[in-house]
Amino acid sequence: MTISSYSIKALIKKNSMTGKIRILNEGFKLIGFDFVKFFNFLKGLSFYFRDFAELKKQRGESNDFYFYKYPILDERFVESGTMSGEYFHQDLYVARRVFAENPELHLDIGSQTNGFVAHVAAFRKIEIMDIRDQKSSVKNISFKRADLMKFPEGLENYCDSISALHSIEHFGLGRYGDPVDFYGHIKAIKNIARMLQANGVFYFSVPIGNQRIAFNAHRIFSVKYLLNILKQDFHLKYFSFVDDKGDFFENVEVTQEKIDNNFGCNHGCGIFELIKE
Repeated sequence: MTISSYSIKALIKKNSMTGKIRILNEGFKLIGFDFVKFFNFLKGLSFYFRDFAELKKQRGESNDFYFYKYPILDERFVESGTMSGEYFHQDLYVARRVFAENPELHLDIGSQTNGFVAHVAAFRKIEIMDIRDQKSSVKNISFKRADLMKFPEGLENYCDSISALHSIEHFGLGRYGDPVDFYGHIKAIKNIARMLQANGVFYFSVPIGNQRIAFNAHRIFSVKYLLNILKQDFHLKYFSFVDDKGDFFENVEVTQEKIDNNFGCNHGCGIFELIKE
């Protein structure tokens, strides 16, 4: 998860070594360099040469395998895969919900193809839409190219299920070659409502916290702001969220106090399951 400017300020206030390292690493990542990965690479050098020598010793006179160097040095210092964070939890959760609801036609708007879309394609057909081109051909996945800030011709009342997971916060910021539009997120939500049949389901996730734009990466929305926009076309069935630590809270109670403090999030992920009025 990218650290926002608000998060960076919080880390600086804590004045911890871990916080300083995270700030430094996020800065380096902006220019394509992962400081933590490089540090772990250096740590792994001694293990690499030790283990390489041991394997050659164990080979003895065997010619079954040809040896060459291909060092992967950082992975001994990290966990066995990622099972936390916004994308992991939202993709798995919403795929479960689509499986349970079993819609006639599910359309996805800009979600992760190697996460949510792949999860759904494992058990059913799914159509996907993005402003960028997609040339790969994969079973159960069909692609439409469109800018959803403009209504796609011929898609009125198109389907009974739509998802947009961590995508609408980008609309109108130019990050993906889309035209700059301050109200791009509102236009997208309105167009999704038009594409969705009455009583259809809209699975929607975006960053939640103190409302702001981190240009040109994304918007972060307050929950109150989102609910005011969404209530014009939808009613809320379930709300879940991933907090700033990457922990998942499923189908939580929505109270005014929690709305006002964004469920304790500064840069979390709100996951809304909505029914079109």
